[in-house]
Amino acid sequence: MKEFTGLPPGGHAPTTTTITSCTYNCGARCLLKVHVKDGLVDRITGAHKKETPRKERLNPCLRGRRALMERLYDPDRLKYPLKRVGKRGEGKFARVSWEEATTLIADQLVKITEKYGPQARYVHYASGIMGALAEKDFFRRLLSIYGGGYLDYLGSYSTGCTKEATSYTFGTYETGSSRDNWLLSRLIILWGHNPVETSFGNNTSYLLKQARKNGAKIVVVDPRYSDTAASLADEWIPLLPTTDNALMDAMTYVMITEGLYDKAFVKKFCLGFDESGMPPGIPAGESLTSYILGKKDGIAKTPEWAEKITRVPAAKIHHLARDYATLKPAALLQGWGPQRHAYGEQPVRGATVLAAITGNVGIPGGWASGSGNFPRMKLASIPHDNPVKAAIPVFTWSQVVEQGGIITSAQGLKNAERLENGIKFIASLAGNALINQHADINRTKKILQDESKCEFILVSDEFMTTSAQFADLVLPSTNFLERIDIIAPWDKEHVIFQNKAVEPQFERRTGHDWICQVTEKLGVLDEFTQGKSYEDWARYIVDRTREVNPGSDFPSFEDFIRQGIYRKEGRVTGEENRDETFVAFRKQVEDFTRNPFPTPSGKIEIFSPSLYAMGNPGEIPAIPRYISSWEGPQDPMIEKYPLQLIGWHSKRSTHSTMSNSRLLKEIFPHCLWIHPDDAAAREVLDGEKVRVFNGRGAMEIKARVTEQIMQGVVAMPQGAWYDPGENGVDRGGCINILTKYHPTPLTKGNSQHTSLVQVEKLEKAEG
Repeated sequence: MKEFTGLPPGGHAPTTTTITSCTYNCGARCLLKVHVKDGLVDRITGAHKKETPRKERLNPCLRGRRALMERLYDPDRLKYPLKRVGKRGEGKFARVSWEEATTLIADQLVKITEKYGPQARYVHYASGIMGALAEKDFFRRLLSIYGGGYLDYLGSYSTGCTKEATSYTFGTYETGSSRDNWLLSRLIILWGHNPVETSFGNNTSYLLKQARKNGAKIVVVDPRYSDTAASLADEWIPLLPTTDNALMDAMTYVMITEGLYDKAFVKKFCLGFDESGMPPGIPAGESLTSYILGKKDGIAKTPEWAEKITRVPAAKIHHLARDYATLKPAALLQGWGPQRHAYGEQPVRGATVLAAITGNVGIPGGWASGSGNFPRMKLASIPHDNPVKAAIPVFTWSQVVEQGGIITSAQGLKNAERLENGIKFIASLAGNALINQHADINRTKKILQDESKCEFILVSDEFMTTSAQFADLVLPSTNFLERIDIIAPWDKEHVIFQNKAVEPQFERRTGHDWICQVTEKLGVLDEFTQGKSYEDWARYIVDRTREVNPGSDFPSFEDFIRQGIYRKEGRVTGEENRDETFVAFRKQVEDFTRNPFPTPSGKIEIFSPSLYAMGNPGEIPAIPRYISSWEGPQDPMIEKYPLQLIGWHSKRSTHSTMSNSRLLKEIFPHCLWIHPDDAAAREVLDGEKVRVFNGRGAMEIKARVTEQIMQGVVAMPQGAWYDPGENGVDRGGCINILTKYHPTPLTKGNSQHTSLVQVEKLEKAEG
């Protein structure tokens, strides 16, 4: 749908085309050709570049091909600045001018800074604009220049556990190799990994298909028969959520007892595999082997033991363990779903240990597992030097708002002993995690409705999202087609210059534009801009990117605009210039004496002395292991709420972005997946509405009765917009009305995939 506001002066103009890429939080970055006629976008197609064997086409997904123009011209887009006039959260707003809006922001910054200090100011986690010129980065620059900085956050909602937990094994979270290594693998295990629906870099599915053509066996481990399992896998192994480590422990048992582990690799490179390889001063019984064989707790972690916990048949566990140990090289690729659980650090470290003891680290076709990050290059960012060093885990922000000055290292605070007060000013710019994407919506609503806690909430967005309804001031953001930017996929394999296709309509403005107006009112405009315009900052990003990648052939600003895309041939990280095929930890394995692992011991730390020193073996063990989870299959609460609820990232949206698309709603109807046996026990038929509930909230949603989900587990796509009725029951299908706020023990990460619920037929619930 389009909102036509008249033709440009001079009447009709010929159709022009512009090359760009969307800026939402997707792991890929596709090339888009935008066709513009009479000043309006007429259509959007793929912008095909000539491919080579190592340069596949960057084709857009269905969202890119079909829904982006609908979003651009959606009549529900915000048009003007809006100030709250009702109670916070009521969604009542009145139009104000940009002069009034920027004055209000400046006044609130002055008042809150003078009263509470810079630690009370917080730029919220947001991923609706992932370009180098994102307004959240300009706002961080403002706060760094005026008032002494801001409270920062660590990690992300997506990877709260995986980066930090991986580092305890390898000393770094950059454990990924270039993806063409998969073409050499004999076995690929996709553990909680669904790249067909959640893009982890362009052409991931294509490369996995090519690997399979080359003879690789692909196994998917997931409670749900995902599109990845359906289209790529030779085998699907379903297991109950939160039980990943029980399966990993049992695989390790098979490898140890059958002598299948790589003895030479373990002896040379690993710390803590058995008692002979432990660091000095550690009492007996703390090694991996001692735990797996049950020498301390009397429980051998056999496949039969794991079957009772995971529901994976013991014979299948034996088979998977033997395959992974013998079909070398093998790659165990972890998705981010398993680490968004109650003890999400454990499956991350468990997978790194499996990779290590099978000798699949540092070899072509292998994979070190864990985080798997692999940035080919560095992309510069807007400069800002935050004087405040205190930082919180990103998932804990609502706790900081609620509890304020009692926040210490026990709650994950870094670089400070204690916060002086809570968060009093929130800037949520292109984000929907204030409400929609954060755990336990009803809890969060109560916290934000209390204006004595957080005193001012600023939101900038394209739409009146569920989070925007809790703002004191809402600003209308430009769409990516209405501005320039510079954007790259997660792995930085290429960088795209995001050209501006059309002019913004109504009173929509870029973040840089209105932030400049705020800095002028605060008296720091010159220091903020350094004489640079918005386009000058784009030039700065290009020039600075060339500097931080010495030896690279990154183009000049003029050439970059003309080319539209830069594709990295090799991997450049500071002083290193690598060939296109890169193997993580290859130099450590080939020359260990000169290149130890970047851990305190210099070895792969199966046993982590750092974790052992924390003295909390029940929740933060020194070796990864299975821990029975709250709201997991062994929690007594399962008698009242007998179904485990998980969410997944669907093709319908990128997180919550585009969940309001009418077109995509028709193509991908929102529903709850439930196993036929669970449905029959509740007299639920396919397509009927059900009530899903627990002690935190309730929703109404249609049921999809399918054997593609395990019995005892229900699942729905995450990202749907919260839409409560008068009784508070959500009708939008937002999973976070049911999820629990309970940070993980080590990293204080996101555990939103750990929830128990009950399901009732809606007619029965109403009766």
